[in-house]
Amino acid sequence: MTVKETHKSELSFDDRTGLYPQLEDMFQGILELIATEEKINKPVVESLTLANDHDVQDINRQYRGTDRPTDVISFAFGEAGDDGDLPIRDLGDIIISVDTATRQAKEFKHSVCRELAFLFIHGTLHNLGYDHVRSEVDAKVMFALQNKLLDEFVWSWDDPRWEALVK
Repeated sequence: MTVKETHKSELSFDDRTGLYPQLEDMFQGILELIATEEKINKPVVESLTLANDHDVQDINRQYRGTDRPTDVISFAFGEAGDDGDLPIRDLGDIIISVDTATRQAKEFKHSVCRELAFLFIHGTLHNLGYDHVRSEVDAKVMFALQNKLLDEFVWSWDDPRWEALVK
């Protein structure tokens, strides 16, 4: 777990796969970009766990009643924007399946690093109250914002430094 006091956001990062610990700064930067874009005027806190399909399937079964892995699961902390008098904005938790992200990256012909960033943005937007399932209009708003954020975030997606570490 890392808390960076120099940032206006705090990311608790746990790479249970051991494959992408070098991406913590990327996720931290994305969280800061989202907080800025969303004009959140207090420190933002969020937790990110990178896991495998088996662990994500267990979580999906236990909390969502769906017995299959998925790419990203988000658990918002309370209702969107309902942080009362707290000195921070706790967005909640995100769990990303590295296995599924790897398959999707191959399918979409881009790097796993980019796919992980995309899934983190997607999960964080859910934690902020965006919901593409609610309606077609909401889906258009959420997907446009997630693409905008991904385009605005400056990162060398294909740099070999971001490839999976051999375990």
